[in-house]
Amino acid sequence: MPASPLKSTLRIALVGDFNPAVIAHQAIPLALDNAAAAVGVTADYDWLPTPEVTSPEDLVGYDAIWCVPASPYQNDDGAFLAIRYARENAVPFLGTCGGFQYAIVEYARNVMGWDDAGHAETESAGRLVISPLACSLVEKSDAINLADGSIVARAYSKKSIEEGYHCNYGIAQLFAEALEHQPLKATGWDNQGEIRAVELTDHPLFVGTLFQHERNALKNQPAPLVEALLRAAQK
Repeated sequence: MPASPLKSTLRIALVGDFNPAVIAHQAIPLALDNAAAAVGVTADYDWLPTPEVTSPEDLVGYDAIWCVPASPYQNDDGAFLAIRYARENAVPFLGTCGGFQYAIVEYARNVMGWDDAGHAETESAGRLVISPLACSLVEKSDAINLADGSIVARAYSKKSIEEGYHCNYGIAQLFAEALEHQPLKATGWDNQGEIRAVELTDHPLFVGTLFQHERNALKNQPAPLVEALLRAAQK
């Protein structure tokens, strides 16, 4: 049977609560437009406020889902629903900053069975798989070392990159250790060995980064992971 033709127009769901003052939110449309031009597609995107994501039906028809920065979200359940939908239905997914953090919690709860998994920004009890960083990364840049052969490394065509952050929370040590035996793999680390990127090995593209790679678009630079998202969505 011949392969299906690649899609020329893609629908992207941007799950998060749009705020024009958030730098990442300013960058995302430009990053998508630049990536679409590089890939040779049209990318139509919809901002889906988390209170409006109440059912899987709200996500049907999208070729990719991007859980965007600026958490905590107005409706945590909406963000978790979107992440789970992408993970279980092989929909290409990006989670950046807050989206990365929420993807970790969703995976811990629904794949690993850690029903009490939580995020230290909004919870104080249970297994807090997202905890405060030792040093704040608000408006800071840092080096990230990438795993050979990972989606992130292939997208950048590099083993080491430098990207910017706007966050105070990251993966807790108890969860970092548990990931060693999971399909969700750490694929990016800072120079101290702290996890900065993860991806699923049994999914077309499911990538989370604590860094905000989309902000490259504001400097007229490509965002390789956005291009990777669109290429996966074409199929």
